[in-house]
Amino acid sequence: MAAKTVTPDAVSMLLANTCPDSSSDLPEIVVQVLDLKATGNKYMFTANDGKTKLKAMISSDMCSQVLSGAIQNLGLIRVLDYTVNVIPNKSDKYLIVTKCEPVSPALEIEIKSEESGSGILLKSKVEGGVNTEGPAAAGILLKPKQVVTKSANQILREHGNSAPAARMAMTRRVRPLVSLNPYQGNWTIKVSVTSKGNMRNYKNARGDGCVFNVELTDEDGTQIQATMFNNAARKFYDKFILGRVYYISKGTLKVANKQFKTVQNDYEMTLNENSEVEEVAGEASFVPETKFNFVQIDQLGPHVNKSELVDVIGIVKNVSSTMTIRRKSDNESIPKRDITIADDTKKTVVVSLWNELATTTGQELLDIVDKSPVVAIKSLKVGDFQGVSLSTIGKSVVLVNPVIPEAKNLRSWYDFEGKDAAMDSVGSGSSPTSNNGIRSVYTDRVLLSDITSNPSLGDGKPAFFSLRGHISFIKPDQAMWYRACKTCNKKVTESVGSGYLCDGCQKSDEQCSLRKLRRSLDALLMI
Repeated sequence: MAAKTVTPDAVSMLLANTCPDSSSDLPEIVVQVLDLKATGNKYMFTANDGKTKLKAMISSDMCSQVLSGAIQNLGLIRVLDYTVNVIPNKSDKYLIVTKCEPVSPALEIEIKSEESGSGILLKSKVEGGVNTEGPAAAGILLKPKQVVTKSANQILREHGNSAPAARMAMTRRVRPLVSLNPYQGNWTIKVSVTSKGNMRNYKNARGDGCVFNVELTDEDGTQIQATMFNNAARKFYDKFILGRVYYISKGTLKVANKQFKTVQNDYEMTLNENSEVEEVAGEASFVPETKFNFVQIDQLGPHVNKSELVDVIGIVKNVSSTMTIRRKSDNESIPKRDITIADDTKKTVVVSLWNELATTTGQELLDIVDKSPVVAIKSLKVGDFQGVSLSTIGKSVVLVNPVIPEAKNLRSWYDFEGKDAAMDSVGSGSSPTSNNGIRSVYTDRVLLSDITSNPSLGDGKPAFFSLRGHISFIKPDQAMWYRACKTCNKKVTESVGSGYLCDGCQKSDEQCSLRKLRRSLDALLMI
């Protein structure tokens, strides 16, 4: 059986050049694959050159070669493009193989080699139990790959009329997001904008500022959040367009703040005004399929007023008309629409759709609400209005009648059982005051005599409790309702002459509605 070779000191060559500028300048690097195993959507292995080993990973776009059997455990691969992640103060180094090609199928054993002048000889796995001896077993040397190298100046002269984004791709290696870490220098990534937040203004001790962020996704499906402040925010806000593809370089990475991160990545990116962002013209975006981690409606309690976001799926039971809410911070009017959804826990919850989701998706749901559509919603904030409520944010995604197994199962349940089942609101009889989630209002109910007979109640700090009673007196000079616009329910004032003028929609009407004032009856006692 013929023998094949690995490159002598291949691991040392990889460690000596952890971040090559161009794959065209790489020497011949052939290693043996050991301990090949799947980890998520990637494969981990140990690269072996006969003398030294290095922990390694095959990027997700190369996994098809593993699944097809082209790359095998104990086999040989030629490394064509790579990055070695070197983390200070840690002895571990990881080789991330972004491009490779199979050289040999599985050998019989791990490399236990004899040195020759041109390589390390490896015996291929014996077929049919017969081992060939003699001259035929001598090593067959791999021919070096014929590579024509070009300098950056040559590339630029050949492509002088190319767009900036094309020149960026030619002069720098494009790296997968999974290979980036805070300790690397220059890098270029090719990503699609899969989520874009609104520009937000803030004030702190250093003055006023603005900020916005985007979620970026590469071809492997890896995501990272990028944030821009002040001048960088103003520079790139209009440049980043949802769904477009960009080359990005000269950004910085840091460990992600778990409290605020919105994607599954250990790092987050910051772009400053010197960062480079160039659109890749004429290329379709690679938006990954939306992945959900659904929380059933009856399990929303522990998430009330927490920082983490939730995904839900449900049958739409009711859709309100669009309302206009005036934001206190800047007096801006924001459209809002409430929908009520139910799932197979026989619980319902109100979801507030804001901004464009209220006017577009909300209207779509209103038009088909009689058909009880299924909605899957990603990234919702859980609040305590009416016990438990849900609200969309800038990055929320709403899918109507999605083609996913959970939607199919929910539709089947609703058609055969759910549409006739009695439903209760998940927040009914609940209070979100417990750190461990919602609780029944009866668990801390007290009598008024318990309060008046306990002079130490509260003991210098607030005491919270629930009680049930009857109203025994109402001040005659205290209004229990207000005059409201018949269109938008905003407060109206009497017009000169006759009729009423709405402060919200600026409409005049001969009549108005009387609406009850909403009171919050929280029992708070300070002793």
